[in-house]
Amino acid sequence: MLVTPTAAAGLAREGRIADALQALSEEPPSVATLALALECRLARGEIELALGIGEQLATHRRLSGADAARAALALGELAAATGRDEEAAAHFLRAGEHAGDQADAVELPWRAGAALSLIRAGHHQESRRLALEHLATARAQGSPYAVAGALRTVAAVCSGRREDALREARRILGDDHPRLAATIDTDLAGLLTLMGGATGQLEAVTLLRSAEAYADVEDLWPLHGRVRRLLERLGQQPVPLRCEAIATLTELEHQLAHLAAGGSSNRQIAEQEGLTVKTVEWHLSRAYRKLGIRSRRELPRSLKLV
Repeated sequence: MLVTPTAAAGLAREGRIADALQALSEEPPSVATLALALECRLARGEIELALGIGEQLATHRRLSGADAARAALALGELAAATGRDEEAAAHFLRAGEHAGDQADAVELPWRAGAALSLIRAGHHQESRRLALEHLATARAQGSPYAVAGALRTVAAVCSGRREDALREARRILGDDHPRLAATIDTDLAGLLTLMGGATGQLEAVTLLRSAEAYADVEDLWPLHGRVRRLLERLGQQPVPLRCEAIATLTELEHQLAHLAAGGSSNRQIAEQEGLTVKTVEWHLSRAYRKLGIRSRRELPRSLKLV
């Protein structure tokens, strides 16, 4: 069974992308860490950084076994993210060749990547075959994360099973793995939006609001973009991103909010800045409204300090 030798992989699967990137910065560079870093950068929509990592991976020559499989998978993800589906499918299939019988449905979901790229390239029959093979592999492995991801792939390429597959995937995940859960919720919301009906659209909005909140916390711009487009299609106003809300703060509001987030009391802030306590309270209350929060306890996360 192919296992990625990094604690950051577990953080990424848990949906903690920022924490995973921090952990990667503290680990020795390797093909495994580069591949995971590329995945995290793509999740955040940081294409230029991902392309740079892809160039580093491409310079690794004479790789074999697990490292060759990881590199090919990462390059497949990069090609898929930049619209090169035929090239992406070739990379994913190469990852499967390198991994052989040691392919792990969690660590090396090459069949899922290939199926999604092939369906976009118009190779429907091969795409469905690989998606169903991946689901069988995931079920045999017994990982809820792998099975849910495989069901999501089946939903994308097998038109007659979409809603059932997505609902089963979401049921299997429960409250675990919020990144995959948010992605599945967005897929299901998109399907419900297409199907129409007041009840389905109400459920879609609920699913999207949950995904929207998660994507904002982790700065996952591609996911957030999908959520926003669906909300607008449903006639709903997207919640401003934290970075957008922060940008509306005046220079003084930003300064006072940072001091409050750091633990300073209103009186301490007033003394430090040469203001009255009431002036500090007034500016902080305006900052809270702009950030969409109710108390200073929420400031660190709202200001992206944690």
